Amino acid sequence: MVAAQTTSLPGQIGGGRKWDYRCTWIRDTAFSLYALLRLGFKEEAAGFMDWLTDRFRERVGSESGPLQIMYRIDGTSDLTEEILTHLEGYCGSSPVRIGNGAADQLQLDIYGELIDSVYLFNKHASPISHAAWTDLSRIVEWVCENWDQADEGIWEVRGGQQHFTYSRLMSWVAVERAVRIARQRGLPADLVRWMATRDEIYRQVIERGWNAKRGAFVQHYDTEVLDASVLLMPLTKFMAPTDPLWLSTLDLISKELVSDSLVYRYNPIASPDGLEGDEGTFTICSFWYVEALARAGRVDEARLVFEKMLTYANHVGLYSEEIGATGELLGNFPQAFTHLALISAAANLDRELGS
Repeated sequence: MVAAQTTSLPGQIGGGRKWDYRCTWIRDTAFSLYALLRLGFKEEAAGFMDWLTDRFRERVGSESGPLQIMYRIDGTSDLTEEILTHLEGYCGSSPVRIGNGAADQLQLDIYGELIDSVYLFNKHASPISHAAWTDLSRIVEWVCENWDQADEGIWEVRGGQQHFTYSRLMSWVAVERAVRIARQRGLPADLVRWMATRDEIYRQVIERGWNAKRGAFVQHYDTEVLDASVLLMPLTKFMAPTDPLWLSTLDLISKELVSDSLVYRYNPIASPDGLEGDEGTFTICSFWYVEALARAGRVDEARLVFEKMLTYANHVGLYSEEIGATGELLGNFPQAFTHLALISAAANLDRELGS
């Protein structure tokens, strides 16, 4: 599965925010496994897990970690970014890029998404093998050594590394899920160290990711800017969906990042990211918002937002990466990540509605 079948479709007509999405992201792979398992496609999930397991064994000792954040569909990692100057781009939106320079970024969140998917596969599909556990344990050890770093984060910013709250959240997920697997299966692991690291990450997120002045968890440490990626806090079980800290965050996100049912990932003016131009709302964030509302007990509101989002699909039910202020589809299309979030939101909303 690739992130999208297209390259260089812009987030704003004429803007510079456009990338080649014809690659397989570790992050997308993890969400894909979750969606396949939720829908009962265990054979397909097993095939994807085999592909993912092969990536465990590569890049030992790399400066950006034991995994690259994205690969070609054949598993190779050469994604050198080039600009095709002879093409004017969609609606004159240049530049047109092939390859993706973000491939070598440090994005610590991918380890949480990876190990969470392994945890789900081990629990609902097939037990993890000894060889895979050995490789996975090596990755957990790397996370224990390296989680407390600035990185480029889930949104692959090109304006410098930060201590992103979401990256810390998913580092916690990486270690927490590894502890669960080891305990469930009785597998060998340095549980004392892993649990100590898990708790240290948790305390740091609470102490530094929370901005008391704003009454919300923020994009990164030492800022007041919001970021829709923290909507995954209750979805990953880091925080109870009815915790007062979370409900305050959800209320502020609703106030500042939500336009009707559409959700912006963050404000690029308030938080410069090194990228050109403006952008539309991020469709995946809107479905995360649905799920966060449902888990917080605001089920009627979640259902209304979900039903509104259904109206933004095209004539065959597909979504682009972004949606503009007037409802136009923006960004690469169709985007897998968006549809994976839709599946999760639909499944959880259905459960909360008691259908």
